[in-house]
Amino acid sequence: MKQSGFFTARNVAYFAVLVALVIVLQLFASAIPMFGVTLNFSLIPIVLAGILFGMWGGGFLGLISGILTFLVTAVMGREPSTAFLFQANPFMLTLICIGKTTVAGFVAGFLYRLIAAKSRLAAAYVASVAVAVLNTGLYLLGIVLMREDAAVFLGTEATALAVFVTVFALIWLNSVLEIVVNVLIAPAISRIVLLLERMAERRKGHRNHPVTEQSADERADEGETHDHMH
Repeated sequence: MKQSGFFTARNVAYFAVLVALVIVLQLFASAIPMFGVTLNFSLIPIVLAGILFGMWGGGFLGLISGILTFLVTAVMGREPSTAFLFQANPFMLTLICIGKTTVAGFVAGFLYRLIAAKSRLAAAYVASVAVAVLNTGLYLLGIVLMREDAAVFLGTEATALAVFVTVFALIWLNSVLEIVVNVLIAPAISRIVLLLERMAERRKGHRNHPVTEQSADERADEGETHDHMH
């Protein structure tokens, strides 16, 4: 998609819709609870932002999504495992929640631009999977880094190990489901982007078309006048 700059009326409108969608998903329909972890549908707008606006647009929407995720799952305690880790190490957990979706959106935008020239559908698949994998992978990396903090918080290494094994297993299950969901919606995402591009082209054509017709009519009138004079 050709862009003359991000802050056009169309881009701002599209981005506002995606932000609203992230907020609605996070607060009301973001996930299906699954034994302490959740299936996060708010990754879908991040994929769309990366596709429509590139690396920085995807990263910025990922940042917004990460902040909302942190507030909903850690501060509000909607996700028990995340709330527990927040108590063990608030700084690290905050960094993980906000950073994982930010990086995922940035990388999705980069990969889509890299592959879209050859195949938009393939690029949509890659971007969709990349967001799910990075979102989970970075979260798991953060959990590994927080293992000692959790052990201190729980008081025993054995208890901490049991908690981490359980959380890892549930998060991997969650990750597989997120990847499946994103792969299933990737063709739809590709079609949505194509539809938006066609709508933008038609609007641009409608703006230019009346001017072209008027110019043609004026030339015709000038020709008729010239014939009458002769």
